[in-house]
Amino acid sequence: MGDAEGTSGSGSKRGRRSKVARLIDEYELESLGAELERLWTAEEDRRSLRDLAAYFNQQLLQRALENADVRPLEGEVENIYRLLSTESSGADQTRIRRRLQRDGVDIDSIENDFVTYQAIRTYLKKHRGAEYTPDETDPIEREITNIQQLRGRVDSVTAGKLRQLEKTGDLDLGTFRTLVDVRVICEDCNTQFDVIELLERGHCDCSTE
Repeated sequence: MGDAEGTSGSGSKRGRRSKVARLIDEYELESLGAELERLWTAEEDRRSLRDLAAYFNQQLLQRALENADVRPLEGEVENIYRLLSTESSGADQTRIRRRLQRDGVDIDSIENDFVTYQAIRTYLKKHRGAEYTPDETDPIEREITNIQQLRGRVDSVTAGKLRQLEKTGDLDLGTFRTLVDVRVICEDCNTQFDVIELLERGHCDCSTE
């Protein structure tokens, strides 16, 4: 997905551009794509996809502030983004949103442009052709790979069994597709996550309470 970014190594892909590629163009953040790829594939101090999504969104927010002639102090962009996130209280969100609106920032538009870690993964793998091979010393990445492989096998076996039952006349089923969804529920903070999302996030909401 996506057109070439105009940076070496990005390559062009057929089809509709990814949201991340489009936003890089719209916000004139040409060097950000290469930076995301470098941070994701680094051998040391590697950043997770969730970290990269937060970093990307903060870059959008900073550019929007600059376009509105707002010069944020050091660390202020990260703090504003934190306040806008779901981990903050409603009162904090309301206060910062009103302040940004007074400064001429279209905060609704900015929030609509925020991306998820899935969008970052799609951009890096399909648009830039980046790959990351987990090191054996990285247990999170290793288990993400293992779980994804297990889900793929469960999906394939389930679909095969359904087709077999169709052929023998034991099952009447139209055009179908199978989905394998493994979710983790923390009973302490009453939150639930897709297992891959939880591993990339690194924590449930207990640590934010």
